[in-house]
Amino acid sequence: MALVCMLHYIKGELAIKLDGIVVVEAGGIGYEINVPASSSAYLAKEGDMITLYLHMAVREDDVSLYGFSSNKELQFFKKLITINGVGAKAALSILSALPLSECIKAIAFEDVTAFTRANGIGKKIAQRIVLELKDKMKEFESMTGIDFTTGEVFDSNTDVISSVGTNNDYAKREEAISALMALGYSRSEAAGAISKVKEQDLSAEDYIKKALKELF
Repeated sequence: MALVCMLHYIKGELAIKLDGIVVVEAGGIGYEINVPASSSAYLAKEGDMITLYLHMAVREDDVSLYGFSSNKELQFFKKLITINGVGAKAALSILSALPLSECIKAIAFEDVTAFTRANGIGKKIAQRIVLELKDKMKEFESMTGIDFTTGEVFDSNTDVISSVGTNNDYAKREEAISALMALGYSRSEAAGAISKVKEQDLSAEDYIKKALKELF
């Protein structure tokens, strides 16, 4: 029986950035890690030191690493892959289309449509995500300012990307990402730039303008 070494996080030099993948060098070994398109790893420069929290997916013919900017993002990813029909690649697609705080907000508001914006996620699976995770989000309340028991919004003292905008904000951000991709940027570049815009509920045009300032 093969021995699988469980990894929780990696801290090392960002050696290579590709679309959907980064290579982190630690201890003289380059680890190829799948990351969400909106990962903060894309904001770092090659040669910078970064930390990613890891999930190792082991199959008969493949061993893959998935990396996340925070432990909470990793824990949410692990919750996603417990759902029937949501594998590691599908879960990564969801976190590429929606930042963690927006995923959690979509579950709180039962916004099924938000999840269907991820590649490979249809309405039935999106409904399953909302239904099965609705009662498992207590640990994420502080990120969104939402009480998952009552659905009420409370004042959060955290400074994560958690200021609660409207559900329409999802569509505007996604529209802006699509427009940036049409200009020739990769999805990881576009999503990374959009994720740096801290304001909420802007028009797609305003998101594009602010993101372009980050890209130049």
